[in-house]
Amino acid sequence: MISVVVPVRDEELTVERLYDELAQALAERGDPWEVVFVDDGSRDGTHAALVRLHASAPNIRVVRLRRNVGKAAALDAGFREVEGDVVVTIDGDLQDDPAEIPRLLAKLDEGYDLVTGWKTHRSDPFARRVLSRVFNTVTGRLSGVRLHDMNCGLKAFRVDVARELDLYGELHRFIPVLAHDLGFRVTELGVNHRPREHGRSRYGMERYARGFLDLLTVTFMSRYRHRPLHLFGGLGLLLGTIGTGILVYLTIEKIGGESIGKRPLLLLGVLLVVVGIQFFSLGLLSELVTSQHRERLRALDDRRSRLVDEILR
Repeated sequence: MISVVVPVRDEELTVERLYDELAQALAERGDPWEVVFVDDGSRDGTHAALVRLHASAPNIRVVRLRRNVGKAAALDAGFREVEGDVVVTIDGDLQDDPAEIPRLLAKLDEGYDLVTGWKTHRSDPFARRVLSRVFNTVTGRLSGVRLHDMNCGLKAFRVDVARELDLYGELHRFIPVLAHDLGFRVTELGVNHRPREHGRSRYGMERYARGFLDLLTVTFMSRYRHRPLHLFGGLGLLLGTIGTGILVYLTIEKIGGESIGKRPLLLLGVLLVVVGIQFFSLGLLSELVTSQHRERLRALDDRRSRLVDEILR
């Protein structure tokens, strides 16, 4: 069974057409399928349109969130409702082409756990294409997952991947990185990308700034989640060693009769030692926080449940 998760916000004019295109694309495979629409705090008639769709088709479910919480949380809410063996995500603005889904599923059948779309010819403004290329390049270098299009909304993956992902903030941009870190096999496939017909893009410079901060979060979580002392302790030892070396040198100078009281190098040495101790202490505190990780996950599950206002099955 194939489960399609569609996060939508103010997409009243597109949801019915999107469902029709999904039905046409998935009919080719002959597998049973369902679609889970997640209404992420829409302020137009999106929810009413989804209610009408739900009444007209038995394979539609609608998750309505109490307020706008972002795409990552919306996807996470949809993942918790799927019943299929394979999950497909697609944006609700019709720029992603549902006709590409069978190709993604065929690629998944080759033994991969996640196949992400690659918009080889993007129908977006030039500035956005440039920023996206920079973002993907930096993300690939820092994470080690080299993909051309990390944030394509069109993806297909096994349900095990959806169950393991912990999405919040803007982490939906890094689903391939998170899946790779969990040990899943990740690849990409070139897909068609269509011009936007309705509404406007919500992506701006501030989202790329937040995306860079989330990239640092993902890089840290993937490499040092279970060993933060290796990062902070390593920095602390490095800075402390340099500072200690400087102070030893100045001590020798002092013994030789040189005046060191007004030398800037003395302040630098003391500063490096103090900062090194602080970094090392931060690493120890981070280890204590990591030990409480399971309790945090339980609390997070409770908070997610409170975000859902209504579910139509």
